[in-house]
Amino acid sequence: MADDGAVGLRTRPDRAVLSPERPLRIALTSYRSRSHVGGQGVYLRHLSRELAALGHDVEVVSGPPYPQLDDVPGVRLTELPSLDLYREPDPFRHPKREEFHGAIDVLEYAGMLTGSFPEPLAFSLRAWRELRSRPRHERPDVVHDNQTLGYGMLLLQKDGLHVVATVHHPITVDRRIEAAATPPPASRGEQFLRWRNGSFVRMQKRVVRRLPSVLTVSESSRRDIIVDFEVEPSRLSVIPVGVDITTFRPSSTPRRPGRLVAMASSDIPLKGIVPLLEAVALLRRDRDVELVIVGESKDGSPARQAIERLGLSDRVQFVSGLAETALVEAFATAEIGVVPSLYEGFSLPAIELMACATPLVVTTAGALPEVVGPDGLASLHVPPGDPVALAVAIGRLLDEPELRARLGAAGRERVAERFDWRMVAGRTVGWYRERLPQPALR
Repeated sequence: MADDGAVGLRTRPDRAVLSPERPLRIALTSYRSRSHVGGQGVYLRHLSRELAALGHDVEVVSGPPYPQLDDVPGVRLTELPSLDLYREPDPFRHPKREEFHGAIDVLEYAGMLTGSFPEPLAFSLRAWRELRSRPRHERPDVVHDNQTLGYGMLLLQKDGLHVVATVHHPITVDRRIEAAATPPPASRGEQFLRWRNGSFVRMQKRVVRRLPSVLTVSESSRRDIIVDFEVEPSRLSVIPVGVDITTFRPSSTPRRPGRLVAMASSDIPLKGIVPLLEAVALLRRDRDVELVIVGESKDGSPARQAIERLGLSDRVQFVSGLAETALVEAFATAEIGVVPSLYEGFSLPAIELMACATPLVVTTAGALPEVVGPDGLASLHVPPGDPVALAVAIGRLLDEPELRARLGAAGRERVAERFDWRMVAGRTVGWYRERLPQPALR
């Protein structure tokens, strides 16, 4: 496959393609980059590695929690410490006086006190301060923001840096689903806090509308961004997320009969865990099934309440903080993978499960059909939020081993053809070059 992003013969020979164009200096920015659960750290790790493999100089600029990057030539991490106000086990903490080192820290703390979510804004200002302070010849050719969308990105743009962004999906969708699943605010204080919690969404809308080029990961997300963020369609391009198929692959360990696996980066209605639990309760009436959920769930959460209500404490296990090898093993040894989300802008777990040749049951929410392909190719499709339909589809796969094998094989083949990180990186560099001013490429 020809790769328009490749330059020189740097790093691994199997990935190098000659090109007359000079390497680019690329800064990938992300206000937080949690490594294990959630897509931001995964996106930064793999995209930075593959961009460097193509010969480019890549700097990842991140706030805490910081990403775990591959130790390869051409990739470095710049850490921008914050007050880390939402860290576990003491979220919404009150920092000591000596932790404050300037106006941005004060702004971040004040934002938390007034009920907003100040991390993206504060990080974007720190990134602006960091990158603008450098001599012009040391500044990046392109600043690629990973859905921070803080006002600091516009300041970088004003200072002459070329800023683009990836918007995985508009967070407005998350908010609508969350609002529909929770009771309306009872007091004026609660109403004020909900309004303030939406302040960073308004900031994201303003910023994304002022950036010259925006990348997203699916046609479904593109449509939602156009509507919710009111972005001019001509400024939006689609390049999907990738998966490392040499790491995510079938296991030599036999699959566990009756084991289902799902992934939920956070215990929120968007992920559809409660309907999945209700489906498991229906299945266990006449089947020996167990569910492993890769993610965290706090005491008193809707998922925990559902487990207690449905009597599933002996059938459901939450696991979190898994190393990559353990995550692959969890995906590759399950009999069926389930993506029960009420919305997805892409779904990294879906392609990771497909890479492991694990047959899927997925909802038709958001970009999921676009990612996994038509019903019956690599997965069975069900309506979102329908536990009976989930139970029927899962039961069918449990009863039909030949169908499981066919779907699993087709899923791995689809991932290899469409979602390889090398292809993603090459297309991303081509996207940069099309949008950079020509003098920057010489």
